[in-house]
Amino acid sequence: MTTAPITSPLAAEAQDVVGRVLQEAVADLTDLSLIGKQAHWNVLGRTFRDAHLHLDELVDLARTQTDEVAERAAALGISPDGRAETVGKESGLPTFDEGWHSVEDVTARIVEILAVLVQRHRARIAETSEPDPVTEDLLIGQTAKLEEAHWMWQAKQAA
Repeated sequence: MTTAPITSPLAAEAQDVVGRVLQEAVADLTDLSLIGKQAHWNVLGRTFRDAHLHLDELVDLARTQTDEVAERAAALGISPDGRAETVGKESGLPTFDEGWHSVEDVTARIVEILAVLVQRHRARIAETSEPDPVTEDLLIGQTAKLEEAHWMWQAKQAA
């Protein structure tokens, strides 16, 4: 990982750990925003408008969180990489298939994807606890918002 000419308050070993964690988060959150837009453009069904708007909210959340994580990395002297090629290789999120999808299918996929992201963020919290409590705090706040989004998408499935 190439560092910018920005000094870091972290020791080199801590910077490496935190940098890896933050880059993984950049990839996952960027992917979530792309998945959200793909679903937004391809959702069909009786409750299309509600799902269409709810997906935009998810994209906004993902983009905001991506920016927070990337700027945290930059503040630590770590160059974040949000290029499509990098996101495609590094994201740990399940894929979202091309083509049209029913509201029900989109909802189920978003619930699954958010569950994976929440678990990955919780692991990141544990990894950053010791080397950088400031990054840990950022990830805790983000995880709370992701868990809220997960709950809201699950609630759409309730009959």
